[in-house]
Order: sequence, then structure tokens, then C-alpha cells
Amino acid sequence: MITTVVDVARKVTITVNESQSAAVRELVTAGRSSSVAGFVRHAIALALDDVADWDADLADALERTGGPLTTEELDWADEVLGVGRSSSLDQRNQGV
Repeated sequence: MITTVVDVARKVTITVNESQSAAVRELVTAGRSSSVAGFVRHAIALALDDVADWDADLADALERTGGPLTTEELDWADEVLGVGRSSSLDQRNQGV
């Protein structure tokens, strides 16, 4: 059986600093990127890979040091950092 995966493209609008926009256009003009859209797609792919790698590294470090953080540890960190957790982070750390 042959399975085909189709990744449908979706057009989105983003806002960037003028200096970033100019720098990307210069790269396209110099032939270092095929297009502004191509540059952005490549940048997104790199960022997603970075996030995946960071998540894997964090999971590995947590596993080597006793597993996921407990609710108490997360509460302590939130208090020290002066931030609150989102429910999605709570769910991720609880394996939901």
C-alpha cells in the first residue's frame, strides 16, 4: 500500500520590523533566498526544529534527574520567577 501525505499550504500575514523586512528582501535580491515566502518557510522550519530539539533535551534531562517536575516544583519556580503557568504547560507536565 502506498500512502501519500499532502501538506497543504496556507497563506498567512505577518508583521515584521522594517529592518527585518529589508534584510530579507536584500537576501532575495542577492539570490541567497528564492523568495521572501521561501525565507520565512525556512525560518519557521528551523524554529520548529529548535523547539523540538529543546523539548527532547528537556525531557531527557528531566528523565535523568528524577522525571517531570512536580506541581510543587512548578509552583515554586513560578513564584521565584514571578510568572503564572498556562493550563497547557500544566497538562504537558502531567502527561495529558
